[in-house]
Amino acid sequence: MAAHKNGSLIHIINRASVYFKNGSYRKRILLTSLKPVQCQRRTVSSIGDRNTNLTPHLSSNLAGWSYKELYELSVKDPETFWGSIAEERLTWNKPFDQVRDCEITSGKINWFLGGQLNVSVNCLDVHVAKHPDRVALVWERDEPGTEVKITYRELLETTCRLANTLKRHGVNKGDRVAIYMPVSPIAVAAMLACARIGAVHTVVFAGFSSEALAGRIQDAQCKAVITCNQGVRGGRFIDLKPTVDAAVKNCPTVQHVFVAQRTTNPTPMGKLDIPLEEAMASESAQCAPEPMGSEEMLFMLHTSGSTGKPKGIVHTQAGYLLYAALTHQYVFDYHPGDVFGCVADIGWVTGHSYVVYGPLCNGATTVLFESTPVYPDPGRYWETVERLGINQFYGAPTAIRLLLKYEESWVKKYDRSSLKTLGSVGEPINHEAWEWFYNVVGDGRCPLVDTWWQTETGGVCIAPRPAEEGAEIVPAMAMRPFFGIQPVLMEEKGKPISGNDVSGALCIGQPWPGMARTIFGDHKRFVDAYFKPYPGLYFTGDGAYRSKEGYYQITGRMDDVINISGHRLGTAEIEDALDEHPAVPETAVIGISHDIKGEVPFAFVVLKEDPSLNHTAVVKELRDLVATKIAKYAVPDHFLVVKRLPKTRSGKIMRRILRKVAMEQTGDLGDVSTLDDPSVVSEIIKAYAQYKSLTSQNK
Repeated sequence: MAAHKNGSLIHIINRASVYFKNGSYRKRILLTSLKPVQCQRRTVSSIGDRNTNLTPHLSSNLAGWSYKELYELSVKDPETFWGSIAEERLTWNKPFDQVRDCEITSGKINWFLGGQLNVSVNCLDVHVAKHPDRVALVWERDEPGTEVKITYRELLETTCRLANTLKRHGVNKGDRVAIYMPVSPIAVAAMLACARIGAVHTVVFAGFSSEALAGRIQDAQCKAVITCNQGVRGGRFIDLKPTVDAAVKNCPTVQHVFVAQRTTNPTPMGKLDIPLEEAMASESAQCAPEPMGSEEMLFMLHTSGSTGKPKGIVHTQAGYLLYAALTHQYVFDYHPGDVFGCVADIGWVTGHSYVVYGPLCNGATTVLFESTPVYPDPGRYWETVERLGINQFYGAPTAIRLLLKYEESWVKKYDRSSLKTLGSVGEPINHEAWEWFYNVVGDGRCPLVDTWWQTETGGVCIAPRPAEEGAEIVPAMAMRPFFGIQPVLMEEKGKPISGNDVSGALCIGQPWPGMARTIFGDHKRFVDAYFKPYPGLYFTGDGAYRSKEGYYQITGRMDDVINISGHRLGTAEIEDALDEHPAVPETAVIGISHDIKGEVPFAFVVLKEDPSLNHTAVVKELRDLVATKIAKYAVPDHFLVVKRLPKTRSGKIMRRILRKVAMEQTGDLGDVSTLDDPSVVSEIIKAYAQYKSLTSQNK
């Protein structure tokens, strides 16, 4: 089917010239002088050379250096390494005069001090100046074959109109703006418009409930919200505006709600509401970019922690952008002319770094995937690869595990010869999924990079690439630290673990430009969570294994955070929702493994002693409560009603025992001597056996 050039979602009215404020932006050394790499059969990445140098060069000063030499420089002399790269790869309004000023114990992290730049200029204007008609975005809409292509010129014009709309309605530098939208060009323009005027965006996944949205708006004290009337996914319309309406009733800081039209279905408009496309149509396609200090806020993104309240992770301007762009290029072997296909939602950090900021900073063509892996059938991803000519495909193990259950014909019926690199993100990928992804999807010729990183790290920290040419890739292993990343494994008692073939708590030994700077409004929580557990180090919250060869494999979370389909969710957040039920005095939620989702929540629920309580009805109400308070994906797969929970004498719930019961590993419960009453264990095991018997009968 033919592609649609433009849809009603984005109103592009006039062809405007590129606007550089006072002509003051320094010329940037662009990567577009490099020739596109043609798709070829290979087993390793073209990045890196064992005996000569890493290509393309990181900077002119680092030309001729090998991968090994560059990595050693990045950890031993980060000022020289990052300074030379930042100077050349970013367009500066005012050059920085100090590469870094960091004191990791107190969470003090500053990079490129004294410098000023604008992120939207680096993502749009510099490319419009040379290649205005290059495609920036390919919006892969829900219905196959209806993709929309947006050029860099069009995206700049749309961004400027949206930025001017925000300014006209009182949104200024430093103000926070919530974005609650499906994956779409107008959502990308909203992010870039905030960056252009110095406002701070906080994107909220458009599957969150009104209460979860309100909590994030309140935490960020947002002045405005940008949303759509509806979303479209998997052939279904999803109402978004009513969710926003319910949320802003409890958000007094919100002055305006800008409403874009994803569908033609009407939506009621209130006194705060502004039709976005109509407002943009009357605005200029030029908007002066606000010069921003390197360490001023770019965005915040809420992520779950081990306490109930989500954390507003703060990322700043220059360091984040540089790290996202560099990892995008070198981890995925991106070359100019490639079509980069990351199928993540923009509501998660993967969408920020590898759908929007990293690819656009590199002048790439990036795919916005609106649909699902199985709509209209399980071949959707691979049909999209063929039709769009995708060169790098970056997705989640959850989707891969779902798709490998279908016949291989759903993959092989489509031409995937354009693929050069495959990527996995969100959680450790299991061996079966890795082998299927590599051999069936990639025909055994595309390097598969299993990437490890977090919302807090800003970009990929450990991955098989970059590396020396010919370097091996071990299945289902993240393997090698990126430039500037110094992994350290720690014992529980706080001592570093030396040597190989060892496991421990994964920490990072020194700051890097892409890392988070704080938790919005709560720097103490930031320090306590990431720097206090192991002083002088950044604690990731994950455990890791260092192999005999010195490679790293992530073994999973070490705190009370579970990973559902690649999305982190604190068990305390679910417990807080469950505990609001009047019949529930206490709950404990743990994560258990799941064939498709990786992990799912398992809730142990204590009910009040009331003979009139209908347990089945209460469980249904609890499911609805979690869906309302958080999101549908957070609803526990299992609810087990118990009389009491296993607690120590100090009152701490022993979740380790609950996890053993739920995973049916009660033969090795470990030490239970610290329990206040050890007989509680046999009670819970008996209750689980009854639950298991009942569920098997109902199948």
